[in-house]
Amino acid sequence: MPIKGLDQAIRKMKELERAVAALDGDITSVSFDPNDPQSIELAIQQMETAIDERVGSYSKNDMVEGVVVELKERYRQAILDRAAAGRAAEESGS
Repeated sequence: MPIKGLDQAIRKMKELERAVAALDGDITSVSFDPNDPQSIELAIQQMETAIDERVGSYSKNDMVEGVVVELKERYRQAILDRAAAGRAAEESGS
């Protein structure tokens, strides 16, 4: 007796595997002015767009979507942290 939904689960897992492979390595490089909120936001948008472009064909897969949301948040926070560190370095005269 076949298990209901197994084919769909297998398809989603294979798509997740391909999406993760597409996200492996350097995704993009961004630069920004740590004192310019608009510049920081543009860098975040550039990063998110690059991720979306890599996994676009799998975007309807809820497993892939979960990975993408987490990755975007992690990179967003990294950009914000780098901006804060840049401002702190300027304030301390480094």
